[in-house]
Amino acid sequence: MARIRTIRCHETSDDIASVSLDEIELPDPGPGQVQVRTKACAVNYPDLMMIQGTHQHKPPRPFAPGGEGAGEVAAVGAGVSQFREGDSVCFGTLNGGFAEALNLPAGAVDPMPGNLTYAQAASYRTAYTTAYVALAVRGNLQAGEWLLVHGATGGVGLAAVELGKHYGAKVIGTGGRDDKLAVVKSRGADAVINYTLPDGSLGGFRDEVKRITGAGGADVIYDPVGGDVFDESMRCINWCGRILSIGFVGGRWPAAPVNLVLIKSVSVIGVRAGEIGRRNPTLGRRIRAAVLELAQSGIIDPYVCAGFPLERAVDAMRMLEDREVVGKCVVTMNGYEIESA
Repeated sequence: MARIRTIRCHETSDDIASVSLDEIELPDPGPGQVQVRTKACAVNYPDLMMIQGTHQHKPPRPFAPGGEGAGEVAAVGAGVSQFREGDSVCFGTLNGGFAEALNLPAGAVDPMPGNLTYAQAASYRTAYTTAYVALAVRGNLQAGEWLLVHGATGGVGLAAVELGKHYGAKVIGTGGRDDKLAVVKSRGADAVINYTLPDGSLGGFRDEVKRITGAGGADVIYDPVGGDVFDESMRCINWCGRILSIGFVGGRWPAAPVNLVLIKSVSVIGVRAGEIGRRNPTLGRRIRAAVLELAQSGIIDPYVCAGFPLERAVDAMRMLEDREVVGKCVVTMNGYEIESA
């Protein structure tokens, strides 16, 4: 039994500041479990949505947000032989990561890639799995193709830029602020476009995409934004192009214009990276192993822009809520600190 600090949500609320910093007793790990002493935990939109009660996963209250992190093995339960106390590991879970330690099934834990920091190791699984499934599994991205990445300044966007270049594509990244897009350019994008219009809406990029590609437009479009961005993407997609629908952070579910789908022979492809593993566990394990191999081989280099200590977890979530994050932001614990990028 260990006494730990944790951020917990006792009642769902629109205000993420409603969470509290609690001290609780953490039991010893049970059979098949690993107790991880957390060093860093990434902040993701599902964390905010669970606090607000708008996420499909509604854990019993009180619960700690935090779905992916990294740290050291503090103890192992009976039957666990692949990890030892002191091992550096990373983990994925539905929630519970905003805590100085937590017990996890051994199957949710991976050895930490040695070339990554704790902050980076806490930040790669969700973003890069999404990008890998979108580009390699669903989108069939080919070397030499033009890849248009919307929301390129966010975690899943930067991951797509990085993997797109790894697969030999020519990459255009879009975003809403020039200072953020400078980071995207520095991470390998061939071109960047600020798609914020004077009235604050998003769009105005289709002519620039056609100019940059010098052809019919982008071959593959990676879209976590939706709304007006999806609508305009249909106007700058190449013949037989694929548009990958990742999400709708723009706030509106778009409707695909079937006339353009027909005329351009476009494929509109939905991407739910987590659901693939749930419906096809064998494929899910292969995807997880492939992404881990990308990290271990040094191909993955997550960009972490800021870190906040556990007692300032609300500030970390607020930074994401206010769209100030470039790449990833993390909550840090147990004496681990990072410098802002």
